[in-house]
Amino acid sequence: MKAISIKTFGSPDGLAVVDLPVPAPAAGQVLIATEAVGIGGSDTMVRSGARPDFGFKEGHIPGSEVAGTVTAVGDGVDASWIGLRVWGFTGLGGGYAEQAVAPVEQVLPLPSSLSAAAAVTLGISGAVAHFGLRHAHFAPGETVLVRGAAGGIGIMAVQLAAHGGAAAVAVTTSSSERGERLRSLGATHVLDRSGDGGEEAPAGYDVIIDVVAGEDMPSFFDRLNPNGRMVVVGALAGQPPADFGTKIMAAFEKSMSFATFSAGTLTPADLSAACSKQFGAASRGEIEAVVHEVLPLEAAVLAHQKMDAGEVFGRIVLTP
Repeated sequence: MKAISIKTFGSPDGLAVVDLPVPAPAAGQVLIATEAVGIGGSDTMVRSGARPDFGFKEGHIPGSEVAGTVTAVGDGVDASWIGLRVWGFTGLGGGYAEQAVAPVEQVLPLPSSLSAAAAVTLGISGAVAHFGLRHAHFAPGETVLVRGAAGGIGIMAVQLAAHGGAAAVAVTTSSSERGERLRSLGATHVLDRSGDGGEEAPAGYDVIIDVVAGEDMPSFFDRLNPNGRMVVVGALAGQPPADFGTKIMAAFEKSMSFATFSAGTLTPADLSAACSKQFGAASRGEIEAVVHEVLPLEAAVLAHQKMDAGEVFGRIVLTP
């Protein structure tokens, strides 16, 4: 089968098409003939070599979520899964391939009206947005700022906050065009990357969902209301300054909170429940899966180049 391997960590050019044996599902796993593979920001970080803590080696197959048809099952898995159209979370890799294995406890049947591309666009991004807002104790009537709102997680955070009754949903983004698209998805105020702009935007926010992190992250503590909560759900711009906590301590009297959230802390049951709920909502037209572009598997280098250049609104999907 065809797959995409990280031959060399660094630039997208380090990705290469390889031929590999079809994997055999182990006990508790299913084998999925992939129709769609989602590309996330975590994939680009792994490819760049920014996650040495995970111990990835050259030859690693990236990709954590796929959608397609179950073609085989491992020991202990009901054979009735065979032939079902599903979404599957493959874990830390293995998704960029014509065939992928996933634990059956992290596989969900798809509604007939939901495309494979929509499933991998919603999947993990939607779950992170959902639990990120829950981690922030978001409540109806509160004001929300989504920093870095044009990617998969940010777009879902905007939609979920709007549907959850937020009094305002502000976004930071790089262009007015993207801002207008985010307005159509529920944003009420469009700010520049520094968080400025929009005279009618709230002076402060009860919740900030940050997909970006990086050197500028501490400046956004100034935009939290008293008792405000910031939750970082991504680090597309890298790590914040080592002393970022001094900003919180300097504003001690505001009782602000800071937290991180990673999908890696979710139980399979929680992940499946969140994804299932959102797949249903999307199939009913209540939320939108924003697919930037669908490319063939062999175009993984181009897809990562577009991601690195910041050209993507939503998610790029690969199709074997």
